[in-house]
Amino acid sequence: MARALVTGGAGFVGRHICARLLSEGLDVVCVDGLVQGTGALAPEHWPVPPKGQFTFVPMDCRDYFARSAERFDYVYHLAAVVGGRIMLETQALCVAEDLAVDSLMWKWAVETRPGTVVYSSSSAAYPVALQGPLGHVLLREDMISFEAGLGVPDLSYGWAKLTGEFLMKLYVERYGGRAVAYRPFSGYGEDQDLAYPFPAICRRLMAEAGRAEVAVWGSGRQCRDFIHISDCVDFIWRTVDRLPAGVSLNLSTGIATPFIDLAEMIAGQIGWQPRVRGQSDKPEGVFYRCGDTAMQASFGLKPQVTLDEGVARMLDHLEFSAGCAA
Repeated sequence: MARALVTGGAGFVGRHICARLLSEGLDVVCVDGLVQGTGALAPEHWPVPPKGQFTFVPMDCRDYFARSAERFDYVYHLAAVVGGRIMLETQALCVAEDLAVDSLMWKWAVETRPGTVVYSSSSAAYPVALQGPLGHVLLREDMISFEAGLGVPDLSYGWAKLTGEFLMKLYVERYGGRAVAYRPFSGYGEDQDLAYPFPAICRRLMAEAGRAEVAVWGSGRQCRDFIHISDCVDFIWRTVDRLPAGVSLNLSTGIATPFIDLAEMIAGQIGWQPRVRGQSDKPEGVFYRCGDTAMQASFGLKPQVTLDEGVARMLDHLEFSAGCAA
């Protein structure tokens, strides 16, 4: 039986990765320090409790790397300090801890030689110069090139992920390891922490239903590429053994949705049509972030959950949760 280590496995993405690996018959070791504010949940609180050969290690992965010499067939490295836009902008040095986390993981991988390291990067690694109001483009994997020159990524989180990808390159080219990376865009799902915009907007509009006017952060015209967590996990599972070593792949839909449009869609499903305005005193982030899907399509990948369906799932989940709490 193949064995997989998932660092940060109790977080939003991690617990969905763990569930998929277990369903595919892998023996899973999940390491997570359950740091407050990260959205991590102890396994007994996961939407789908883990079944099968599952071991939970409640530990900072840096301590785990220092103590463990186990070899795994797969290492899914998801551990990171990350949160919503406010955290990225106001706690930049806390987010920069990801540099230490990643460097220790790559050194540990050199020593233990796992079969494949799966590095969780981010669309934040792409140059912000390509994401402005003018001249923005669909972000293509080869727009990050350590040979042809680099643009400036998004804040310390983007720098950390860009550096992690460079360390992956060194791991593959100089140490002969096998590793691949994924750049998720705006992933969302029903059990996502409310620090993230998708569930936060859904919950706020449910509470404000019937008002003549509602607000979203920033200008509201800023666009994101929203992709459901189930599609993200499926894309990873279907390509982890097919991507060439050292290659990074987008996890995206190729559809850019302005936040005002998202709010109007959510309100429409709730049952009313308010005027949606922006809040200039709230963070906006980059203006346009949307992923090119050509490389995904070459592997036969196509998202199965539309944004309409994703909104419906989120609203149903939030309504059910509110009913349980009442």
